[in-house]
Formats: sequence, structure tokens, C-alpha cells
Amino acid sequence: MKPTIRDVAKLAGVSISTVSRVMNTPESVVASKREKVQQAIEQLQYQPNGLARGLIYRKTNSLGVIIPDIQNPYYAGVIRGMEDAAKTLGYSLMICNTDHDKHRLFSYFESLNEKRADGILFASEVVYPDYYQEMRCYRTPIVLVSTHSLEYELPSVKINDEAAAYDAVSYLISQGHRSIGMISFGLTDPIAGLPRLQGFQRALREHGLEASGKQVIYAQHWHDEAYDAAAQLLRQFPGITAIFTASDEFAMGVLSYLHDHHIACPGQISVMGFDNIRMAQMTIPKLSTVAQPAYRIGYRSVEKLDGLIRGEPASNLREYLPHEIIVRQSTGSAPIG
Repeated sequence: MKPTIRDVAKLAGVSISTVSRVMNTPESVVASKREKVQQAIEQLQYQPNGLARGLIYRKTNSLGVIIPDIQNPYYAGVIRGMEDAAKTLGYSLMICNTDHDKHRLFSYFESLNEKRADGILFASEVVYPDYYQEMRCYRTPIVLVSTHSLEYELPSVKINDEAAAYDAVSYLISQGHRSIGMISFGLTDPIAGLPRLQGFQRALREHGLEASGKQVIYAQHWHDEAYDAAAQLLRQFPGITAIFTASDEFAMGVLSYLHDHHIACPGQISVMGFDNIRMAQMTIPKLSTVAQPAYRIGYRSVEKLDGLIRGEPASNLREYLPHEIIVRQSTGSAPIG
């Protein structure tokens, strides 16, 4: 059986808290006791247990990461950034996938509290009132990642989705497109749904193209749904020359539909995505898209959470990082005639 911190304390003739202080803040222990503890650790070949230290100091150097869909490739970049920042700052991550399920979410809150996570990174979900009440129950520092809340004072890191969508559609307009459609998330999604639709419509409105603002089909989160939405969009609005989508996965569904129906992209219809996931460079044609700085969002979120854990006030409560329009092969000038 592996020796425990209790065994070390017994052999050294000191308390468990003294052993823990020797391991964590040795300068706080008098030399005579420190030497006894160090000798006991060496004699027993004791390997300090991180959780045991956390029970005493209420700090486990672990962070919970709550994401709604681990299959979504966008989170690969975000989690990579989180992981690098966590390693630099001395934390480990516990990944929790909710599948957009409220009961799983609440069970993860409880589990992370039981495991004494020092903080929680809450990604991409809407903070509903009952979610917020659940968060408050555990009094654990929380940073919102790729989402935010205007109702509650919760620190967040994301891009400005409305402005990013506006810039993407403005680019399509600059290429001569006058009939532009959109495949959007539902309007009940105040993070990736409504703001991106509003950016789409603002760009059209400012260029006198209000009619195109109604050329919108809604989908959920999957490639197959976007494939069907593309069919519906082009059936209802056959004059469309460009399609803006609320995610790269949606854009890939559109590209598949165009390929299967022998519609040239970008010769007949241009396609603009949103996210700049890694696969955006692997499609045929390569996908033009809005680049979210996913890695930086993840990294910065951990830095922000670390500050909260250490008692620092959030200097920039709702932090927006810059986006970029990446032009590849899926967009071109509007066809003539």
C-alpha cells in the first residue's frame, strides 16, 4: 500500500497540516520540524498527492472546462489554447461535455465542486437564469469562453460576432454580390445565432440590399442540416450568388450540396464560413471564412480565470478579441448576367 500524508505525519511526529506546509510553503515551517518531515518523506518514499494538498489548502490546481459539443471541431483550437495556458500557470484541465443537456451540465457543476476545481471555463452556452443560480451555489470562479452574458457580471472572452458577420457579408458585397443568402443558427441562440444574423442584415441594409435580409434558412449544429438548408435556400431564392453561413461546418454542408448538384463554387455561388477551423483549409474549394482566434480565446480565458482565483478583480469584464476575414477559393466575384 502506498504511504499517505498521514503516515508521514505519524513518522515525523507532526500534524498533517505541517507536512502539507513543508511540501507547499517550506519557509513557513521551523527548520527542526521541516527536517523531520523531509526525512520521513524520504524514508517512506512518499509521493505527494495533489488532491490531498487541495483538501488542506482548498486549491487543487485544476480547472473544469464545460463545453456543449466535443465533436465540434471549433473546440480543438480553444482547448489547445487552454491546455497551453494551464500548463504555463500550473493547472490541469478536466473536460466536461454536456451535449447541450441541462441535467448533464448541472451534474458537472456538482462534480467539479466535489473535486474542488479551482475554477470553471464555461464555453459557448447561453447563461440562462437557472444556470446562473446553479453557478452561484458553488461560489467557484467562472470565466465564459466564446460566449458572454449581458444580464450577469460574469467575465468573458470572445469575439464580436455581430461585427464579424458584418465584415464577412460586406466583403461579399464588395465582390459584386447583390443577392446573398444565409444559413443561420436559431434566433434563440444569442451567441452565434442572433448576433451573426444581425451582422448579416446590417451589412445588407447599409448597402441598400434589405431584400436579401430575408433570404435566411435556420439550422442546428450539423453538416447534414446545412446540406438540407442549402437545398431549401436555393429552392426559395434561386437568384442567390453568395451564401454566408454561421459556421464552417454549415459551409461544408453547403459545399457538399453544390458539388452534388453540379453548381460551380465560386463560379456560380460563393460560400463564406465562420470560425476558421482547421478543416477550412482542406475543403474543395478551400473555404473563405471568418477567423476566430480560437487558440487565443482559450489561452486568454485561462489567464483571466487564474487572475480571479488569485483574487484579482476582472479589469475587462467582457473582453473581445479581434477577428479576421480569411479569403480562400470558395469566394469570388459575382457572376455577370
